[in-house]
Amino acid sequence: MGEKIIPLADHRYAAAVPAVPSRLTAPTGLLADRLGRPLHDLRISVTDRCNFRCSYCMPKEVFDKNYAFLPHASLLSFEEITRLARLFVAHGVEKLRLTGGEPLLRKNLETLIGMLSALRTPDGRALDLTLTTNGSLLARKAAALKAAGLQRVTVSLDALDDTIFRRMNDVDFPVAEVLEGIDEARRVGLGPIKVNMVVKRGTNDHEIVPMARFFREQFDGQVVLRFIEYMDVGATNGWRMDEVLPSAEVVQRLQAAFPLEPLEPNAVGETAQRWRYADGAGEVGVISSVTQAFCRDCNRARLSTEGKLFLCLFAERGHDLRALLRGGWDDAQIATAMADIWQGRGDRYSELRGQQAAESGSGQRRVEMHYIGG
Repeated sequence: MGEKIIPLADHRYAAAVPAVPSRLTAPTGLLADRLGRPLHDLRISVTDRCNFRCSYCMPKEVFDKNYAFLPHASLLSFEEITRLARLFVAHGVEKLRLTGGEPLLRKNLETLIGMLSALRTPDGRALDLTLTTNGSLLARKAAALKAAGLQRVTVSLDALDDTIFRRMNDVDFPVAEVLEGIDEARRVGLGPIKVNMVVKRGTNDHEIVPMARFFREQFDGQVVLRFIEYMDVGATNGWRMDEVLPSAEVVQRLQAAFPLEPLEPNAVGETAQRWRYADGAGEVGVISSVTQAFCRDCNRARLSTEGKLFLCLFAERGHDLRALLRGGWDDAQIATAMADIWQGRGDRYSELRGQQAAESGSGQRRVEMHYIGG
């Protein structure tokens, strides 16, 4: 047999093949890391491709026609994704979020959703199965996603003004088609729907109040709008602190237009700070990923499209679970290796951001958002 050639794209980010301990331990559903944080959420990237070229995620000058995306053979199959998801659920995961890139670009995604929707927690409960999308294909796919077992969606939308939106997605995609997708998702019952707006100072921050007003008035409180601080994910988006609009200022702008009352978190580890409109017209949220770190309660793991496990959105290295899947290891062995990885986790990048900025750094490139999702 000839030597196996591994595509260069597979080596884009450093990853080690996890060691499989000789002593196997059965999952208990109560896995915790070094800081006592449980494993609860798994975000699964199903593709590294996207049909948008948003400057804060996949700028066109980097992700051009010559960019080497992962070849199909490198991607986890639906069966491999489901096998890993089942093992994560045995360790305590109760929520699965499909992401990308743009997940709706993955062919036959409904088949995967059907497979994942059949999974159950050790005590027999259905999982919280959701998906994050840019909304460009949602109008035509929402009904099939719902029929396959998807429960709800989160839509990324950074402006209502069509000119600004087209400029930000950088492929001249109209905002009206995303709004049609949101409306169709609501019609078929993919809710509660969340809409995420990444706020860049000087680019779209003047859209904050118009966005809030629109979703209050047009969707009768059935859509939860969330404002996300522009994050320093990866190395290609040209992130600068002076383009970050702190969530505290976002709330001030909203309060000036619509009185707000604070809400308690829905669950431990929730990233958004929640507020409700005092007049009862729904709620909004802010995700302060830069100015108010939430590392201490982070209970999320991320699985890249070709099977690398990342323990932090800002990670430099992953753990190559695909090598175990395709190397002949059985479920008990892989589950034990996964447990060792999580139990050794001590990631808290956002809490240490200031200190790290003052140091020279490791020189390694952090993983890009399009590769493991937000």
